[in-house]
Amino acid sequence: MGRPTSPPTSSDGKSRCGWAGVSDPAYLAYHDEEWGVPSRDDRHLFEMLVLEGAQAGLSWSTILHKREGYRKAFAGFDAERVARFGEREVERLLADPGIVRNRLKVTSAIDNARAVLAVQEERGSLADYLWEFVGGSPIVGRFREFGAIPAETDESRAMSKDLKRRGFRFAGPTICYAFMQATGMVNDHVTSCFRYDALL
Repeated sequence: MGRPTSPPTSSDGKSRCGWAGVSDPAYLAYHDEEWGVPSRDDRHLFEMLVLEGAQAGLSWSTILHKREGYRKAFAGFDAERVARFGEREVERLLADPGIVRNRLKVTSAIDNARAVLAVQEERGSLADYLWEFVGGSPIVGRFREFGAIPAETDESRAMSKDLKRRGFRFAGPTICYAFMQATGMVNDHVTSCFRYDALL
């Protein structure tokens, strides 16, 4: 995600985070309706782990516009089904223009599905496990400019370390922090954004 610092104000008069933009309806909807909203749904959390990992080296816009392709390709992010994917499915995915056709990212999604199942077996749910890294409640940022928001934190570093220990891939501290922002474990809307107060 880019980091422009001046919050744009669109024709609806609402001030938004600088990265939201106002020209791409999908990007705008993602900012206004999903980013920063606390999620405790295991399927959605698995989806966002896969998508944030897929973004590595690419723009979020690229991933956002392939999101439906990912949902179709990865069985609606049903971790049990994805965990059973074998080499035939990997080859199918590598030929699918609806996703990022990178072997490491494809196989990491399958490995991560298997790791999700292990976490669910041990901890009851993926959500219960992941939310422990923020003490069970969203961490509220108080940033006036998006450029002041860190790329990683102690919490994301702790999450990354433990995810990697459990066999998750594409789970570095920066990816983990972006995941935490996206799933509402952190409210990092800038204070002038209309979504900031709405999520308090």
